[in-house]
Amino acid sequence: MSATSWMGGIHAVAAVVDNDPASVLELMVAREAKNARVEELAAAARGAGIAVQRAPRATLDRLGEGARHQDVLARVREKPALDERDLPALVEGAGAAALFLILDGVTDPHNLGACLRSAAAADATAVIVPKDRSAPLNVAAKKSAAGGAEIVPLLRVTNLARSMETLKQAGVWIVGLAGEADRSLYAHDLRGPTALVMGAEGEGMRRLTGERCDFLARIPISDNMESLNVSVAAGVCLFEARRQRTHAS
Repeated sequence: MSATSWMGGIHAVAAVVDNDPASVLELMVAREAKNARVEELAAAARGAGIAVQRAPRATLDRLGEGARHQDVLARVREKPALDERDLPALVEGAGAAALFLILDGVTDPHNLGACLRSAAAADATAVIVPKDRSAPLNVAAKKSAAGGAEIVPLLRVTNLARSMETLKQAGVWIVGLAGEADRSLYAHDLRGPTALVMGAEGEGMRRLTGERCDFLARIPISDNMESLNVSVAAGVCLFEARRQRTHAS
């Protein structure tokens, strides 16, 4: 039997009900809910054949692990876990359009979720994180992803540096984002198979991760600010890649 998990938030739950209703086992709505959008979502779920349950808000608080669920939770089948063994097939399947986002040391679930949301919006092939230094894909992360966690594969790899070598051997160019880089992101050609690497805020990429990159790039920002939030930086980079590819076609 496949594992299940809870996800909350109106946007996130609506996305999975609309795009993959077969994966939703049940919807739970707070009895105290007064939001018309929650009731519309419950009606849409019923229309898709999904069972809708009512429960005290305190029950949703407990099942949602304290995340802000907006009075609705969905219990969904988890997709099979992916890891470094799946990389070659993902690269081959995406071809020249391959676009990976690598997150090194991003431990905040909200940031992970926001990165997944941007990755989904930019048609990224997958998001790659290390098993030992990454935020869990919990209710808070899925809410921040607003449905992106159900669209973009998330790979948890045992050895990030080795996985980067696997990508390079498959023809993927790896661009690491670093504030000290001499070259602007906008000067790089991101039209071919590309992986973008983001480090943790403050610490940046680990040394070994940086050494595995083909190029380092920086996002030009005002001297008034030291850095961007990692999820904002990921969005900037992903959509620069998308802009270049759209313009090229």
